[in-house]
Amino acid sequence: MQPWLHAYAALGVDAKSLILPRRGSSIPARLYLLAPSDALVLYNLLTQVTPTLNTMETLLQQIVNGLVVGSVYALVALGYTMVYGILGLINFAHGDVLMVGALVALQVAAYLQNTWPGLGTTAILLISLGAAVPVCMLMGYTIERAAYRRLRNAPRLAPLITAIGMSFLLQTLAMIIWGRAYHSFPPLFPTAPLQPIEGVFITPVQVTILVASAVLMVALVLLVNKTSLGRAMRATAENHRVASLMGVDTNKIISTTFIIGSGLAAVAGVMISSNYGVAHYSMGFMPGLKAFTAAVLGGIGNLGGAMVGGIVLGLVESIGAGYIEQLSFGLLNSSYQDIFAFVILGIVLIFRPTGLLGERVSDRA
Repeated sequence: MQPWLHAYAALGVDAKSLILPRRGSSIPARLYLLAPSDALVLYNLLTQVTPTLNTMETLLQQIVNGLVVGSVYALVALGYTMVYGILGLINFAHGDVLMVGALVALQVAAYLQNTWPGLGTTAILLISLGAAVPVCMLMGYTIERAAYRRLRNAPRLAPLITAIGMSFLLQTLAMIIWGRAYHSFPPLFPTAPLQPIEGVFITPVQVTILVASAVLMVALVLLVNKTSLGRAMRATAENHRVASLMGVDTNKIISTTFIIGSGLAAVAGVMISSNYGVAHYSMGFMPGLKAFTAAVLGGIGNLGGAMVGGIVLGLVESIGAGYIEQLSFGLLNSSYQDIFAFVILGIVLIFRPTGLLGERVSDRA
């Protein structure tokens, strides 16, 4: 195996996102998305990582990778579980909102780097997020207002089909605007990995993902449990009609739920693109599907369950990817790591449909 493959695995890069090296070159084609000087520096850095990792180092490395990936799954799963808790609707367009956030941030970051080359990377990151989050929030509001509001009393199949249609619509619009090509996300973090433990690597962007995800999840829990808006959201989730009779503007609460979930999806999209260095029009499908699996695993409709489900799914997926080759006696490799998410989804739906932490949303009268 090429040394850079081991390095990518140590740095937490999804093996299936790698592209075969160009003919006549040992450097993976994905590195050509970077500037030549940056590609050379990164390649030299990656090839310095030793390919001989012992079992404990591999386990610890996969745990780190799993926590990073699971944090992103948890953020996206929160959007699914909030909407389901209030409307009983699975918003399958949620993953594509993530994609739009990543591409908007990429566009803004590229513009700032070209227009103001001296602007610091932290400022570029904050401005890009400041552009992506409102765009996605507006998109979430528009989706709820235009696609879902009139279907609240319709048979359950109607909003489900509408959600799938919205997903295809967003992907098509993104393909028209940004094209079908993969776009290199500007490097906004130092590329040198940290080594907290011998043989275990974590990059600055992964540290940022862990910290930002924890802060956002705690902030959301406090919002739902400690504020008047949160009380109104919980009341609407319990019973729309009763909440409305008690003076709660349920339309406003439902729209706010979509707005908050879409904002979290935008942040998750920027996290994914920053970590893997790539953004494209279909990038939201698989993270969205896995986040839905995480929400079901934890107990859809339960905020704590979405967080636990995301972390558990990320850990199982990453640890499984590290050992799938040994477990399958060489028949499978880490590019098959998606199998774990869908196996877990099937097991949960069969043996515990309510998820690990159960469903806290009461049946509506």
